[in-house]
Amino acid sequence: MSASICFKCGSEKFSPFMACRICNAAPSTNSEYAVSLALSDHLASKDQLARYSQELRKGNKLSVPREALNQALEALKDPQLLTMLGVQPATSAPPPSATAATRQSPQPPSATPERTASPPRSIKPERRLVKTALHQSPFVVLGVTTRDDRRRIVALAEEKSLELDHEVCQKARSDLTNPRNRLSVEMAWLPGVSPGKASQLVERLLQDPMAIREEPGLPTLAHLNLLAAAFESVDGGHDADDLAEFIMETAYLAEELSPDDVLRDINEDRAVSGFPEVRALDQVEAELTERKRYYRGAIKDALDRLPPMTLIQVMTETVDGVTSGGEDHAPGLIDDLVDSYEVETQGILQKEAENVHKLIKAARERAESGEAAVKPYVDKLDAVARNWDKIAQPIQLSSKARGIDHEASRDLAYEIRSLAIDLFNKHDMLTQSQRLTSLIQELFSEVPDVADRVEDDADALADIFQQRKQAAARQDEWAREITYRAEIGVVFKDTLSISPQGISWKGQTFPLDSITRVRWGGVSHSVNGIPTGTTYTIAFGNRNSEAVVELRKQDIYSAFTDKLWRAVCVRLLTEMLEALKEGRDLHFGDVLLHDDGITLVKRKFLGSNERVRCSWGQVHVWSADGSFCIGAKDDKKVNAGISYIHSANTHILEQAIRMAFKKPGLRRLSDLMQ
Repeated sequence: MSASICFKCGSEKFSPFMACRICNAAPSTNSEYAVSLALSDHLASKDQLARYSQELRKGNKLSVPREALNQALEALKDPQLLTMLGVQPATSAPPPSATAATRQSPQPPSATPERTASPPRSIKPERRLVKTALHQSPFVVLGVTTRDDRRRIVALAEEKSLELDHEVCQKARSDLTNPRNRLSVEMAWLPGVSPGKASQLVERLLQDPMAIREEPGLPTLAHLNLLAAAFESVDGGHDADDLAEFIMETAYLAEELSPDDVLRDINEDRAVSGFPEVRALDQVEAELTERKRYYRGAIKDALDRLPPMTLIQVMTETVDGVTSGGEDHAPGLIDDLVDSYEVETQGILQKEAENVHKLIKAARERAESGEAAVKPYVDKLDAVARNWDKIAQPIQLSSKARGIDHEASRDLAYEIRSLAIDLFNKHDMLTQSQRLTSLIQELFSEVPDVADRVEDDADALADIFQQRKQAAARQDEWAREITYRAEIGVVFKDTLSISPQGISWKGQTFPLDSITRVRWGGVSHSVNGIPTGTTYTIAFGNRNSEAVVELRKQDIYSAFTDKLWRAVCVRLLTEMLEALKEGRDLHFGDVLLHDDGITLVKRKFLGSNERVRCSWGQVHVWSADGSFCIGAKDDKKVNAGISYIHSANTHILEQAIRMAFKKPGLRRLSDLMQ
């Protein structure tokens, strides 16, 4: 697919010759095709497209260069390009001008879903059909119409029995004369279409099945039944872009199905044929559910006739188109199609994931031999991961559009991320680590949890465990990063400063290495429900004393706590992990912290509280009411809250636990140092 803009209203669309989903305009003349091609990334840069879009939206004259328009006209003579775009302009016109393309005002916005214009059409001839599912309808078998009465149906069934299989004719008669069975047959036929028109359409299916896509004025259900039959003409050589557009058209049309409209069309024919009217709308709704399942099956059967890579391309283009890259909800038919695709690709994705795991293991084992020994495995990992992602792309886009993560993608991304961190932290292979991080960002951008966290997590681990090693080489830069000075107070001002020499406040200075505790937080105030501001508290100290700073300016508070984290908290976090590794237990209020878990308090209404020891896999964490909260997953009474503002080193404890939770299978906090 390509990026382009509408030649009338300037809105974005993903193919130059597709109808605009905003104004529904589509090119139909040679000049309009040329302008549309000039307004796409085939002939224009992203900056130019943005400028052209603004000009069209404001009704100004287009500034498309004459050379670009001439180039577009020449390109339209190229059969290879036309085949790629699936378009053959229908009429000729004088060379286009940018002025002519803007003479019409943009059409008012429309909620009509995006449609393929008429033309374009795929240039490749379609497979000629001999018979479709519609040709096996009881109406066709017996040669009757929706307006024939019971007596005529019986008579024609007897007559057809002389030339066709008797049981087939009897079943067709039963389906058409039994009111309950008849509803299913009617809804699988062409309700709302006159008998003569229905015969023409069914015959046309055999002559030019894809022409049904452009048939105007058809009732929604009848049109969908015809489109489902047209999918039977799709074979392995069908153009991928055209098939993706065909699926999108069908999916959008299925969203327009109205049980009330279908009920009306069926009862109109029944009023003529003498069969009792359908009065229960829920019967129609149930049959529509079955029809949608049938449409999904028809599309799936068409996809199954494609070569594997073409199938993946069609699925990816379809889901990308209807969700706008995972940003919009897809029609229900597409969601169902993706769910089916996910089930069928599960085996190959699992196999590729196993290959990734093997390569990760091999890379770790070779890491001690140096970067040259690891690089071939990273090369193979790159190729396998890209192949995996190509197959999983439609599922990732669909999951993102539904507001969920694709779990398999997320898990695989974190496996690769773990290798990237290990190569950097344990073996100082910065190049390979950055390469793997970039790979994750490129392949898993549709997985929000991965996209939002992987880069920050990798940087955080590098900062925590590499800072002391790099301190000598980066001393000057580190000093600039942590140095800060601010005046606090309205009338009588005191200076709060932080530098490599220490933290100073009101004449007292704490060397950075002497600080053993920090805490900070804010309290919002209000009068009669009206906010009156926030008081921020920052405290730091050693084993003997503590300095407390209270201020009202958020910018100073934010800037200073950021410097404090870099200057002091990284060291305190490292020291805490080292203490846990040595077997020491640490107190945080009512909480007792261990390397392999935490001891919490089970609060009882009657009787003494009980202390409960939990492993890291048995607890979860959250923030509430100014506290960092830790609780058992299986017992709400076992929990503890540690104040950010009143308890020392709560922020450091939180950082360690949250980092541990991001590392699958981690049993001890001290393992973070690995």
